[in-house]
Amino acid sequence: MQEPAPQTALNAEQRAMLQEILRGALDGMTLLTAENELKAYECDALTVFTRPPLAVALPETEAQVQAVLQTCSGLGIPVTVRGAGTGLTGSGTATPDGLLLAMARFNRILKIDPQARTATVEPGVRNQAVSDAAAPYGLFYAPDPSSQLACTIGGNIAQNAGGLHCLKYGLTTHNVLKIRAVLMDGGIIELGGEAYDAPGLDLLPLFIGSEGMFAAVTEVVLKLLPKPQTAQVIQASFADMGKAGRAVADIIAEGIIPAGLEMMDGASTRAVDDYLHAGFDREAEALLLCESDGMAEEVEAEIGKIRHILTRAGATSLKVSRNEIERTAIWAGRKSVFPAAARLAPDSYCMDGTIPRRKIGEMLDFTDGLSKKYRLQCINVFHAGDGNMHPLILFDNQAGEWPRAEAFGAEILRRCVQLGGTITGEHGVGLEKIDGMCAQFGEGERAAFWGIKAAFDPEMLLNRDKKLPLKTRCAEYARTFDGGGIAAKFPDLEYF
Repeated sequence: MQEPAPQTALNAEQRAMLQEILRGALDGMTLLTAENELKAYECDALTVFTRPPLAVALPETEAQVQAVLQTCSGLGIPVTVRGAGTGLTGSGTATPDGLLLAMARFNRILKIDPQARTATVEPGVRNQAVSDAAAPYGLFYAPDPSSQLACTIGGNIAQNAGGLHCLKYGLTTHNVLKIRAVLMDGGIIELGGEAYDAPGLDLLPLFIGSEGMFAAVTEVVLKLLPKPQTAQVIQASFADMGKAGRAVADIIAEGIIPAGLEMMDGASTRAVDDYLHAGFDREAEALLLCESDGMAEEVEAEIGKIRHILTRAGATSLKVSRNEIERTAIWAGRKSVFPAAARLAPDSYCMDGTIPRRKIGEMLDFTDGLSKKYRLQCINVFHAGDGNMHPLILFDNQAGEWPRAEAFGAEILRRCVQLGGTITGEHGVGLEKIDGMCAQFGEGERAAFWGIKAAFDPEMLLNRDKKLPLKTRCAEYARTFDGGGIAAKFPDLEYF
């Protein structure tokens, strides 16, 4: 499968002409083209990459989505589908001179079926809203990314989002039963089904995590789970990250699968406590949060086992939540790392590599070395149970520190691959990690990926410049890392 040809940039006259054609073809639909309107859609939560789109379409019906895609297909205009814009990789940022298909008005919960334990929703429904709607039936939707108050189901599907409780309950791909979507030519596809064994090829897992490169989702059937009778979380303090990392391995080795197993380093713990007054141990160099949920007797027994393991692993103190208020407050603290980091530096860059659990200590030592090398602070918070690391690199974009932060992050991702892991656990690839794909996959694998995309989108118009790198880009990546390009780019680094 051949890669798509590079896109030719439009001049101002061509942009204005296409905007006028779109306005005529999509009469009756909200279409934003004014410069001040487009400014709000120039990026997602990765704000270092900004691209004002050619136009922003805000459809309200599936027929309007079809009209947008068919029109853009006929004109050869690239399309990027956007959810709430909370993504951290630039995946929802428009392709240059492309249209942004914003699904914000697809925000209805169509059906909650307590007998089947399913929720049928539109892609613009917020993650938290699904659990809120299911709560009266004693049910909830398991994936819970930190942005769940704002992020949408469509965006979760695009990135295969996880969250604090993904260790036990799985990622988005484990909690979606069926998807209805519109292809670039306007055709409708349905993947999966409400029965456990849907007919045809099992393309649903392939679609989830495809970052809007295949089709625009218009309807989703989600799996709901019974809300646990009770839950408790242990807050364990450690004098160093190495002991905390070994405690994680010990818990899993005992056959215990906690509902959540999170780790924070001392810097992130103190930042959160300054910001939220969460009651975290400020003296600890590592804080481990381990939750058990289920029947009351089951939780009591499991908490006892976990306490024993943590004590044996060298925990300096243990604190167990006594009620739901305390449990919720602990997790609120964990989810507040990002706003807390904003008090430490003007900008932050969150990585998302995944490594084998046994390599956590080694990875943290490597990250600490990079922090000294690039002279940038990095605080660590991560899903310890599944090795999904989230080093948060702090920098000042106005002071010109972004190139160093970007190189810092690229080295983290490369190391994740070298340790037997991956460049992303739940944030996706987008623009941010597209070079990392060159480290993760060979030319043959990347060609197969392009072939899969072409099967869904032969014209290569949907999110065409995200996730999959061109050969020329991978050649440049090799020159940077294998050819000593970083040393040439940053000759003043002490490391060299």
